[in-house]
Amino acid sequence: MESTLENLVQQAKEGSREALESLVQGIQDRIYGLALRMLGYPADAEDAAQEILIKVVTRLESFRQESAFTTWVYRIAANHLLTTRKRLAENQAVSFEDYEALLGMAVASEWPESVPEAERSLVVKEVMLSCTHGMLLGLDRPQRITFILSEIFDISSQQGACILDITPAAYRKRLSRARDRIRTFMLKNCGAVNAENPCHCEQVAPFAIQTHAMDPKNLLFTGHRRRDDGGRLSMAYLEELDSLQRMAALFKNHPDYTAPETCLANLKELVRSRRIGIFEGLH
Repeated sequence: MESTLENLVQQAKEGSREALESLVQGIQDRIYGLALRMLGYPADAEDAAQEILIKVVTRLESFRQESAFTTWVYRIAANHLLTTRKRLAENQAVSFEDYEALLGMAVASEWPESVPEAERSLVVKEVMLSCTHGMLLGLDRPQRITFILSEIFDISSQQGACILDITPAAYRKRLSRARDRIRTFMLKNCGAVNAENPCHCEQVAPFAIQTHAMDPKNLLFTGHRRRDDGGRLSMAYLEELDSLQRMAALFKNHPDYTAPETCLANLKELVRSRRIGIFEGLH
């Protein structure tokens, strides 16, 4: 995969529009997936992904193969996501303490008749996905991106340190703090980590609908474009894992989200319009 991308980079540098478009297509999903987990809302993630893709293609000439191309791309994406203005979900995010208080209000209730039984499992899964996204937003941006890179994208401490331009020791320390914050919260509250805990997605789901915190006709995450559904974890499997492994498994179990079609379409239009000087020599 990496060698294919670097071949496309070389062809794009030589002026191939087709190679540039293929290159964007090859990296857009991972950029969008990172943006979605950092910003928490699909529309904001789409905007950020397009901004990052434009930075990548306009800086392509500066890629000197001193690192893997994907590392270079992640570095551009990380810098953008760490410095971009706060978006909708971040402005609505709450601390872990406030989050715990909110979950304590989500008492078990009956499903509204408006939600057919066949659709309820999707709503329960949406609660799980929304909750883990909410936990990510409870971290500050540096801890959040470190946790996402390592726990969800399986990036090593060495590569992660290169992406964030910090030492491996500093990266591991930041990752440890992020893990501790999320693990402490989940060990105390999450029923998927410990069945004796008070919060269970099956109980929160009908409460979320009744209080209009969630719209069953507009599910942000379970209704999202994806290559892979995720959501295959069973309680039997989780019971075989220790608490840290369970926590990581729940985050990795998210669907493999794909970027909206407009990401590539908008960039293609920009390339073909030649409104940016770097695109003028493409053929």
